[in-house]
Amino acid sequence: MKDCNRCRAEKETGFWVGKDALEEAIQRDVREKIERVLQEEVDAYLGAGAYERVTARVGYRHGTKERDISTSAGRYSLKVPRARLFDGNGGEEEWHSHILPRYAKRSKSIDRALIGMYLGGVNTRRVKAVLRPLLRGTPLSKSAISRLVSRLTSAFKEWQKRPLAAWKFQYAYLDAIYVKSRFNGRVSSVPILAVIGVSARGEKVLISLSAKGSESSEAWQGVLDDLAARGLKKPKLVIIDGGKGLRTAVEQVWREADVQRCAVHKLRNLLSHAPKHAHDEIRDDFHAIVYASDFGKAETAYGAMVKKWRKQGAAVAESLEEAGKELLTFFRYPESQWKALRTTNAIERLNLEFRRRVKTQASFPNQESALILMYGLVAGGIVKMRRIDGAEDLFQTSTPLRPNPEAMVLEKEEMLMAA
Repeated sequence: MKDCNRCRAEKETGFWVGKDALEEAIQRDVREKIERVLQEEVDAYLGAGAYERVTARVGYRHGTKERDISTSAGRYSLKVPRARLFDGNGGEEEWHSHILPRYAKRSKSIDRALIGMYLGGVNTRRVKAVLRPLLRGTPLSKSAISRLVSRLTSAFKEWQKRPLAAWKFQYAYLDAIYVKSRFNGRVSSVPILAVIGVSARGEKVLISLSAKGSESSEAWQGVLDDLAARGLKKPKLVIIDGGKGLRTAVEQVWREADVQRCAVHKLRNLLSHAPKHAHDEIRDDFHAIVYASDFGKAETAYGAMVKKWRKQGAAVAESLEEAGKELLTFFRYPESQWKALRTTNAIERLNLEFRRRVKTQASFPNQESALILMYGLVAGGIVKMRRIDGAEDLFQTSTPLRPNPEAMVLEKEEMLMAA
C-alpha cells in the first residue's frame, strides 16, 4: 500500500517521495570504503591483518567503537577499529587513527569550508544554514568556529617565526595596508607592513605581515631585520612605493638590491600636484615613460616630461624627479616581466580582497585580529597568488641601463637653461 501511495505521489509531483535508493546505495558504499581504509590503517600499524600470526606484530586488535563523522559526501556512523600497541617496555598503549583523529566530528574539508566562509564574511548563523544539508544533524556552535579561529591564530604565530633560510626570493614587493583598529581604547588607522616575495619558481609568496605604529624607517627596518634574522637572503630586486621611511630601510638592510619605484603610486602623487583639467595630459606623458618599448625611449620620455612640466607645473616635475630613474629599473629585466615589476600591485591585490572582506566591519578589536584575518585569506586559499608573468625568464641576468643619446642631449639642454 505504501508503495502505491509513493507511486501516486511521484506521478502527481514528478518527484520520488521518500528515501532515494541511489543515494542510500552511494552512502552505504562510501561508509564501507571509509571503514576499509581505517582497517588498512590499523593493519599497517600492527604489522599484521586480523587473526594473522606473524613475529613482526607490534600490537593486537580489541574490537570496534561507534563514531559519527560528517564529510563532504555526507554524515556517517562508522565502526572504527580499536587496537593496543606494545610500547617496548612491557606495557601497552591505545592506538589512535591519524586518518580519523580523536574527537573529530567533521572531515578537514568541512573545516576548511567553515573557516573559508568565516573569512569570507559569512556569520555563524548563515554558515549553519549553508552547511545544514552536509552536516546532517551534526551540531555546529559558535564555539566550533571559535576553535577553528584559535587554530588559525596558532598557525599564524608559528608562521611569523618560521625560518626562511631555505627560501630564495628573486624579487620582493613591500607596501603598507591601512586598517582601522582599536588601540588603548581608541580607533585609529594602523599600517600593516606587508612583504611578498617571488620564489625561484616564479610563485608569489606572502613572507611577512607586521602591524606597526607608522611607516617610519625604524618600523620598516625592524621588519627587514627580523626577516634577515630568520635567514632571508637579500632579493635581487625590491619593488616599493614612494615612502621615504621604506626607501631608507631598504638602503640600510638590502643596500645592493635593485630598487623599482611603483609606477601607480608615483602617478597618483603626480596627479595630486595638479588641477583636474591637467590630469589626462599628465597621465599620457607618464604612460609614455613607463609603457615605452625600451629603456632608451623611456628615458627620452622622462626627460621630455620633466622639461615640459617645469614650465607648466613645477610641483609635477619635482615629484617626477624625486623618484628619478628608479621608475625605470624594471627595464633591466626581461620584457615578459615588465608588467609585474613596474608596480606593487601584488600587495594591492591582497589589500583589495581584504577590503572586500571587512567592508561591513567598522574596526577591529585589536591589531592582531586584522593580521590573522589577512593571513587566513592567503593561507586558506581565498586570496590566490598566481605565478609572476614571465616566470620562465626569471633567471635571466639583468642588463645595464645604457643612456639614450637623445636623453643626454635633453639633460645638457636642461643644465644650460639652469645656468
